[in-house]
Amino acid sequence: MRKSINITRLLSVLVTAAVTLSAAGITASHAQQADVRPDFPDPARATMPEGMFVNVENLRKLAPGMTKHQLYDLLGTPHFSEGVFGVHRWNYIFAFRETDGSAFRCQFQVQFDQRHLARAYYWKPESCKDLLAPPPPPAPPPAPAPAPMTTITLSSDAMFAFDSATLTPEGAANLDGLLARVQEASHIQDILITGYTDRIGSERYNLVLSKRRAVAVGEYLAAHGVSPTDIRVVGRGDANPVVQCNDKKRDRLIACLAPNRRVELKGMAKAQM
Repeated sequence: MRKSINITRLLSVLVTAAVTLSAAGITASHAQQADVRPDFPDPARATMPEGMFVNVENLRKLAPGMTKHQLYDLLGTPHFSEGVFGVHRWNYIFAFRETDGSAFRCQFQVQFDQRHLARAYYWKPESCKDLLAPPPPPAPPPAPAPAPMTTITLSSDAMFAFDSATLTPEGAANLDGLLARVQEASHIQDILITGYTDRIGSERYNLVLSKRRAVAVGEYLAAHGVSPTDIRVVGRGDANPVVQCNDKKRDRLIACLAPNRRVELKGMAKAQM
């Protein structure tokens, strides 16, 4: 009877011990699972202490839950002799290049859960993780520069009567044709209208007449859709002659100097998008 009781007590003690050991094992397992603090090894013990240049795009693909096979394909073999498949941490030393050509190193650690899936990733120093930030978007292309507008020369004789600054019907028609060309090409801006005369008459008179003709052209363009703020007018008198004439007879001289009596339009045209 006593022998039976002792066996019963022995069995009870054994069961209690087994439960205690099991609980201790579970507690230790959970403690290992919860321990996520990175403990980086001494870099001098690495198989490549100088660090391995790694594809940053591969690092950007890392995510929790990846298998060791997936990580191996992206990162290669760990750089420390800590094992591969039966361990819960992989350690690497990666090298990166500065813009000036010099290299620097970062330690990298992968921690795995009990199913050997990646649980967390750590860097030393932590600033190294900034290397994985996506590259900035490319700068937008510069705005197209305003295209220079071809200088347009209008004969004053085709727009004004001799010694006059009043547009003739023929002159208005010529300007209508100019407007159509401008509207077909693009919107224009900063138009400089310069009036010129021939050398007949005084310098002061010719300056005033050339300015009046330039003003007349500018007013016509403004009245037909061109912004007045885009128009500048100037009179240059008999400056910059196109031809030189030495005829003595007045009528022949006037005819010869006709190319000098002109109005020029030039400036910038907004490039079409």
